[in-house]
Amino acid sequence: MPSENKKRCGWSSKEPLLIKYHDKEWGVPVHNDRKLFEFLLLEGFQAGLSWLTIIRKRKNFRKAFDNFDFNKIAGYDKRKINSLLKDEGIIRNKLKIESAVANAKAFLQVRKEFGTFDKYIWSFTNGKPINNKFKSLRDIPARTELSDAISKDLKTRGFRFVGSTIIYAHMQATGMVNDHTLECYRYKELTK
Repeated sequence: MPSENKKRCGWSSKEPLLIKYHDKEWGVPVHNDRKLFEFLLLEGFQAGLSWLTIIRKRKNFRKAFDNFDFNKIAGYDKRKINSLLKDEGIIRNKLKIESAVANAKAFLQVRKEFGTFDKYIWSFTNGKPINNKFKSLRDIPARTELSDAISKDLKTRGFRFVGSTIIYAHMQATGMVNDHTLECYRYKELTK
C-alpha cells in the first residue's frame, strides 16, 4: 500500500486501485504504441462510466483484447465481436467494441503514415508534456482547444469514440499533459 502521508490528487480517493494508478501511471509520458492504444481503447470504453469501473476490469480487457495488440484487433471479425459481447469481464457495448476494431484499423493507418502513433500524437505537443499548474481538481478542464484539435484530426482519420473529453483524458493518462495538482507529490516528480 502506498504511503498515506503523501498528498495526492483528490480523485485518487482511498480506493487502492486508483491510488496505484495515480502513483504509478497517470501523467507519466507514454511513448509506446501498444500502451498508447491501450489507453485509447480504455478511454473509449470509459465514456459514460467511472474510471474505477475500467480499472477494475482492466485485466479482463487485456485478456479479451489480445493484450491490446492493435494488429490483431484490426482483424477481428463478427464472430470475435459476438464473443466479446458475451464476455462479462468487459463492458459489453456493441458500439464501443466495434469502435475498438475501427480504431485499431485507423491506428495502423496512422502508423503507416507517421511511422509510429507516438510520433503522430506527441507532435501535437511538440514532443513534450504540457505542465499545467492547477491548484485544485475543479480547475482542471474536461477538454481544451488542443484536445478539440486532436479529436477533430482523429475523427478525420476514421477513429471513433474520440470526442474532445475522451482525448483530454487520454492526454492526462499518457502524460501529454501533467494535470496533477500543485500540492500532489507526483506533480514535482513529473516536472523534473
